[in-house]
Amino acid sequence: MSYTPIDVCRSCGSRDLRPVIDLGNQPLANSHPRVSDSREEQRFPLAVIRCGSCALVQLSGGIDPKVMFDDYLYFSSYSTTMLASAAALAQRLVTEYALDSDDLVVEVASNDGYLLKAYIEHGVPVLGVEPAGNIAAEAERAGVPTVVEYFGEALATQLVTQGGRASVLHANNVLAHVPDINNFVAGIATLLKEDGVAVIESPWLVDMVRSCEFDTIYHEHVFYHSLTALRSLFARHGLDVIDVEHLDIHGGSLRLTLARDGRPASSMVAQVQAIEDEVGVSADAYYTDFADRVEAMRQRVLELLRSFRDEHLRIAGYGAAAKGTVLLNHFGIDASLVEFVVDRNPHKQGRRMPGVGIPIVPPEALLEQRPDIVVLLAWNFEREILEQQAEYRATGGRFLVPVPDARLV
Repeated sequence: MSYTPIDVCRSCGSRDLRPVIDLGNQPLANSHPRVSDSREEQRFPLAVIRCGSCALVQLSGGIDPKVMFDDYLYFSSYSTTMLASAAALAQRLVTEYALDSDDLVVEVASNDGYLLKAYIEHGVPVLGVEPAGNIAAEAERAGVPTVVEYFGEALATQLVTQGGRASVLHANNVLAHVPDINNFVAGIATLLKEDGVAVIESPWLVDMVRSCEFDTIYHEHVFYHSLTALRSLFARHGLDVIDVEHLDIHGGSLRLTLARDGRPASSMVAQVQAIEDEVGVSADAYYTDFADRVEAMRQRVLELLRSFRDEHLRIAGYGAAAKGTVLLNHFGIDASLVEFVVDRNPHKQGRRMPGVGIPIVPPEALLEQRPDIVVLLAWNFEREILEQQAEYRATGGRFLVPVPDARLV
């Protein structure tokens, strides 16, 4: 495995690259080793920079995506919140665009088919594109036809030849993962019908900076998107942002609707753009205290955990997600502070948190072992997890939510 630094912006090619934050050397966030695996884990630089020309915030270097995504352990269907959001979105678009059996809905990075299954229930043909073979196999078993491949212009051309163009193309939480972003967006433009729409969700840079969500930064996330930078990118490929929604999911995301040039945009596009212009996402000053606030958070969380340990309280964690890997490693939290991490995903159980060696076990361990404090590493699903763990909380268990301000619930 090798790390390759960049010297030009991945989107516009500018050499005007400016520092934002450096999180040091980190393991791959989703590389959970098995408990029995004693090999030393590799670490790579994890730093964020900003393009002074197009405002795109991105990693200062990268790793071959195939290393991270050929075999993947994140399954969307284990999140109730994700499933509910997917079902509501499919219902809305089927109605809004009068989709039926003559249409085709494509999702890029379709994971285990969690979204496309909702379209199948409405009688709309679907196709998933998912590079991780293990996850694509789950989608196929669920009845979602899936191509195991990385998406780009060449694959889009092939799909058009084989089955026609998409009336709706989804790309949820994938745009941030693709180093060759121009090739990816060219693929969207190729696969989309002339009157079709692409619906893209991605975490919003403004939420990340405002709420100090540093743990959304990891090697899989090459980009940290603003509407400002995305509009420039999409326009290069003949696509306009015609609508924007702000979502609470993943700590704050944008859902963008794209269409061909010429279609009028909703007022929300101008409203979100105005917010970005006001805070100054294109200016150095906007990022100056971000790293300082992250350091203050680190000190506060460590202070709390050490005080709990000194009181002989037992501490666990909830959520073996990438966010947890980044937070644990950057804060220096290992098995001397946190005994174990629970996660609903059986594919992660029996493994360890990358870089810190904390074992991952099923959620039932909270009631069986009754730790006093649980660090909510998957804080972006706080409401869902707290509801799931009502019984544990009723017995006196407490959760420490670390981001954006450490608090006990």
